Amino acid sequence: MDFVSIRVITGDLARLVGFYERATGVRADWSGEDFAEIRTGSATLAIGSTRTVPLFAPGAARPAGNHSVIIEFLVDDVDGVHRNLAGSVAELVKEPTTMPWGNRSLLVRDPDGNLVNFFTPVTPAAIAKFAR
Repeated sequence: MDFVSIRVITGDLARLVGFYERATGVRADWSGEDFAEIRTGSATLAIGSTRTVPLFAPGAARPAGNHSVIIEFLVDDVDGVHRNLAGSVAELVKEPTTMPWGNRSLLVRDPDGNLVNFFTPVTPAAIAKFAR
């Protein structure tokens, strides 16, 4: 089994896709007007409009209701991501901070309120853990 993607449901697809394109520097691949994917080398962030929910099960997902999942991106320069997103994030939760486990992390909320962690390993152990 392979973990392939996480899907976020939104009421404003263009806005959310635009945020993730700016934050990651990756252009979304669109499959019609209700679905887009941000594909990285290791995983995909799928973003679907609320119109896609009934295809699975009516009422199975609601936009902007997540308070238990953190979407995480390994980046080369977390401080650069912070500068790039300055003034454009809905909420800056925590400025870049070196965490006890060796990653320098930036926590923001995307336009739908989902928590997003951009991180760069900075200690030898963390760097080794995420070596590509």
